[in-house]
Amino acid sequence: MIIVTGAAGFIGSNLVKALNGRGFRDIIAVDNLARGEKKANLADLEIKDFVDKREFLRRVEDGNVPSKVRVVFHEGACSDTMESDGRYMMENNYDYSMKLMAWCAARGVPFIYASSASVYGGGTVFREEREHEAPLNVYGYSKFLFDQAVRLQLRSSGAQIAGFRYFNVYGPRETHKGRMASVAFHFYNQYLKDGKVRLFEGSGGYAAGEQLRDFVSVEDAVKVNLFFFDHGISGIFNVGTGRAESFNEVARATINAVRATRGEKALTLAELRSAGAIEYVPFPPQLVGKYQSYTQADLTRLRETGYRDAFLTVEEGVGRYVKARASAV
Repeated sequence: MIIVTGAAGFIGSNLVKALNGRGFRDIIAVDNLARGEKKANLADLEIKDFVDKREFLRRVEDGNVPSKVRVVFHEGACSDTMESDGRYMMENNYDYSMKLMAWCAARGVPFIYASSASVYGGGTVFREEREHEAPLNVYGYSKFLFDQAVRLQLRSSGAQIAGFRYFNVYGPRETHKGRMASVAFHFYNQYLKDGKVRLFEGSGGYAAGEQLRDFVSVEDAVKVNLFFFDHGISGIFNVGTGRAESFNEVARATINAVRATRGEKALTLAELRSAGAIEYVPFPPQLVGKYQSYTQADLTRLRETGYRDAFLTVEEGVGRYVKARASAV
């Protein structure tokens, strides 16, 4: 049996799909469906049972989780970086994770969980070391604090514990995330509706649209999860492409991918700007001091585990994403 928390969410549902592709059906999907639209992410997937997150946590605390659990993929979390309720964030992201990790450790069950690149804050070095970690918001702090607990647990645990610091993930099954969905998702919707996309003006010393992020396809994030599932490796690892690409490049890739579905030729960034297909809007004041203008995963530790697969570029990954969305309409 396999347990996936956050199974109706973005990465969780893509992970369940990949497990189904390997023939796994004996899956307990754990999530909170207070937002009923998330059920769409599970409707085409095969699971054994669905358990509400609160009920699942009660079962963990009471020791009523089924035996013979092969692995727990813990993707469940509040991922809203603008959430200001620290008590809620810590309860949802830190306390829940601590209880589940303790349950797994006591039973020797592999525990593979979602961390976040937000633990690095506004730094310029993105390596899995304490001196580079300085989260800018309570979401990042909740992830950072749990990573710290994992580091302590790794010293004594005999079971696998693997955490992944996801960078900017995009791809299918993220519609429910709303404003927290990827920029590729928003650019696609904006272009279809208005014929243009909106990017932030310059900030943090970067020109308009030239803020740099490590954008990684959910396809690659899932592949990393399955590699660790196969090999039983422990530790905390970055999951990005190792490349920093600009928001302008994401916008260009998204628009040109849509144009390709219409049989239209690709345009350069300059041509898109000239045509008014890219518009720059003021940088939100509420994000000042809380925004990562640059991220680029250091993949040294991930590569040292033997993971050798190439990561999709923005042009490749966004192109595939847009094609999938267009074909689903």
